[in-house]
Amino acid sequence: MTTGDLPRYTGDASPYGGGDPYADYRTPGPAGFPFSHLPDLADRRLGAGVLAANDEFFAERENLLTPEAAHFDPEAFGHKGKVMDGWETRRRRGADGAHPFPTEGDHDWALIRLGAPGVIRGVVVDTAHFRGNYPQSVSVEGTCVEGSPSPAELLGAGVTWTPLVQRTAIGGHAANGFAVHVEQRFTHLRLNQHPDGGVARLRVHGEVVPAPRWLAALGTFDLAALENGGQVEDASDRFYSSPTNTIQPGRSRKMDDGWETRRRRGTGNDWVRYRLTEQSAIRAVEIDTGYLKGNAAGWAALSGRDGEQGDWVELLPRTRLQPDTVHRFLLDDAPAVTHVRLDIFPDGGIARLRLHGSLTEQGTARLAARHGGLGG
Repeated sequence: MTTGDLPRYTGDASPYGGGDPYADYRTPGPAGFPFSHLPDLADRRLGAGVLAANDEFFAERENLLTPEAAHFDPEAFGHKGKVMDGWETRRRRGADGAHPFPTEGDHDWALIRLGAPGVIRGVVVDTAHFRGNYPQSVSVEGTCVEGSPSPAELLGAGVTWTPLVQRTAIGGHAANGFAVHVEQRFTHLRLNQHPDGGVARLRVHGEVVPAPRWLAALGTFDLAALENGGQVEDASDRFYSSPTNTIQPGRSRKMDDGWETRRRRGTGNDWVRYRLTEQSAIRAVEIDTGYLKGNAAGWAALSGRDGEQGDWVELLPRTRLQPDTVHRFLLDDAPAVTHVRLDIFPDGGIARLRLHGSLTEQGTARLAARHGGLGG
């Protein structure tokens, strides 16, 4: 599937008839959209939040960014009606009985602060379980405002909002995906639903673009961290959980909050390849097997290279790992690298990888140039 050939869903889904509520959910399948492998810049673990909404009568705006899939309980009703796991507004009405319907421009909106500013490659507006009460259409806009602006400041006259998704009809009980082709750095989004209705989840997939001045002030930081612009480029196996979990903020909280591969039979080993914030010198490494006890990787090795075509050089030789343990290693005179490969032997799981170090002069200059070129 290419970004120009995304599935489109419109119209109502059938009323819930019992059994698995996801049985008739409309989705491109387990692989998702072409941009689904990219991190979710609106992930709560990165610090994302829903700052405001003009209406949340039936269901709270904060549900939009819940990491888990939307839940549906057919028996749950409250004082305001059906309890829904999403953001749902009341039904809009016209001015009077002679004009009972909302006008063409009437719409509801929610303001979202991205957890990690960056370039957006795709957006998913998920209407799971909203079968007949979803928006007729949606649109998405983005802006770049540094710091911690209030909703009033974001909605002020001096803020420019760039269209990312033009107003488009969507379907109920469906994963509505949109490719984004705007080469700019964004910090906040505005999700508009026309004229009203409910959205279960919002996912914003893209590439993190950190602020160079902030990283320069830190000096030494985690060069692989998602929030600092690190990224998983490829991995040998994603069977149980995503390797991107290894560079999420904080410690792992349970077994599936890390990266775990299927059981390997025979020879070979599993691996993850990372792209760092920019060219860097790594001085300290943490390999955490937290919550992985009978399925932790047995050994690990680390190698790095400078550039896409550089030769791989050893940073950390093959080293025995312990289950449910934080392992720390100091690197002496490690070469400057842009990419790192973590090999585990023979299979198993890693909760977190931390690569502490500093950008080189060349890395600092290239990062600043990219940040400026994206409007930062």
